[in-house]
Amino acid sequence: MYPGKKSLLAVSLVSLLVSPASWADTFKVGVVPQFDIKTLHTIWEPILTVLEEKTGHQFVLEGSPDIPTFEKEFAEGKFDFAYMNPYHYTTAQHYKPIIRDHGRQLYGILAVKADSEITTPQQLEGKTLVFPAPNALGASLMIRAELREKYGVSFNAKYVKTHSSVFLNVVLGMAQAGGGVQKTFNRQPDQVKDKLRILAKTDKVQPHPLTAKVSLDEAVVKQVQGALIEMGNNAEQKALLAKVPFKKIGPATDGDYDGIRKLNLARYYVAPE
Repeated sequence: MYPGKKSLLAVSLVSLLVSPASWADTFKVGVVPQFDIKTLHTIWEPILTVLEEKTGHQFVLEGSPDIPTFEKEFAEGKFDFAYMNPYHYTTAQHYKPIIRDHGRQLYGILAVKADSEITTPQQLEGKTLVFPAPNALGASLMIRAELREKYGVSFNAKYVKTHSSVFLNVVLGMAQAGGGVQKTFNRQPDQVKDKLRILAKTDKVQPHPLTAKVSLDEAVVKQVQGALIEMGNNAEQKALLAKVPFKKIGPATDGDYDGIRKLNLARYYVAPE
């Protein structure tokens, strides 16, 4: 072997030993698809890039096409980390919460067209309502439960996969009202949002947790949790988290979601096929 080749081989071996990409673990991250896949990647990829820099691990965003598919995937334990709605968490045997927003709470909204004659939930009796999916917490489960139990309203439910599709269906007159949450309503284009009016809001609960698979190395989980909290103390990185949205990021515990358990939403939950 030529001396030059021996030196090149030595340099290559050293590079492999010191390169983070060569030894870092790779973790799959799932996100409940409140938005289309492109928007989810726009929001989460910069966050995962910072996490890679802070932890030395690699994170791959696994996009689910719709909420029912996401439910099947987390039920099977497909993801290492998953951002899910609070009710999903109470049904997720494979996961524990590690991060949530401490600056806001979650609630559902019921939107109608801005010029609609409907002014009370009771007027929705017998009407067609759209929701992103049966088990979207604020946008479907909580709204459907309150309409039936608080207002005594019966209605025809139609599921249209995403929050954005809900609002568009209402604007186009394909449904008399639709369920969503404030954050997705706020993200709608002005030409959609300006044509809608919020008719009602549900009670509030703790927001979506970022969860970790219970089988993961606890040291890795703590590392990821610490890195995310650290991001919340950096102005530039906090702006990335705000797009999720995390207004004030902090740790999450199982007890944070006892309020969800007390709502007894199981009777409105539709198990994935």
